Amino acid sequence: MPVRLIALDIDGTLLDEHSQLPAINRDAVAEASARGIEIALVTGRRYDFATPVARQFPCPLTMIVNNGALVKSSEGETQLANLLPRRVAARVLQEASAFHELASVCFNRPREKQVIYEHIDWQDPLRRVYFERNREFLAEVSPLRDCLTEDPIQVMFTGYVNQVREVETFLSALPFAPQYSIAMTVYTKRDFGLVDVVAPGCSKGATLAEWVRRRGWSREDVMAIGDNLNDMEMLQYAGLPIVMGNSVPELKSLGWRETLSNDQGGVAAAIARYAFGNA
Repeated sequence: MPVRLIALDIDGTLLDEHSQLPAINRDAVAEASARGIEIALVTGRRYDFATPVARQFPCPLTMIVNNGALVKSSEGETQLANLLPRRVAARVLQEASAFHELASVCFNRPREKQVIYEHIDWQDPLRRVYFERNREFLAEVSPLRDCLTEDPIQVMFTGYVNQVREVETFLSALPFAPQYSIAMTVYTKRDFGLVDVVAPGCSKGATLAEWVRRRGWSREDVMAIGDNLNDMEMLQYAGLPIVMGNSVPELKSLGWRETLSNDQGGVAAAIARYAFGNA
């Protein structure tokens, strides 16, 4: 069965280790679109943080962002939304008060005050670059729970890998954990990780499945490429799951097809071989 939709993670997959889009990946995606294949960027990034990547492609894209909490068009029109109930978000913040320096709350807003922190340390060695690149979208509210005037997209925790693993373990053990889902992403080389608390049942895979169902297709029509823990459900759903050469060990252990690393144009190689049928 031919591939009708290619679902692509961004960081560690589509982008290289310098967070740049290799021309070979851009050209392969553009050719796939020209052949009638729908391209979906499926990412943990917010829409506005993913847009600079999307704008480098000369073709329309479906944007599944915030680990599946939102689906937007390339132009920013919200097509699906699965928000976290604010009462659940408030309780998460209350219970995880020991991790407040790592916490933020994300909202589906046009521009300003999309990501709220209790305090922003602009000199933070781990997050300074992110803060500077997203300055116009950030704001401070203290205490952080007071920002919950509407349902957020997610509660997010960012920090060193050992910190976010501790957060993930803590949140998974809370008695009301069935009221939310957790998506964790780790970048061992950078010693950086993220834990996203999203609506229950929400994931990259669940939203991709819903989007495909609305298109009248099946999982067998989908090729997905990813490299990290938050790609697990997406890859499990896809009829043709492919892991990057630089993937975390947990994905490589599952026996899926493997392409080259993100520094070797792994996305382009996978599209050429599995979507185009090139030997």
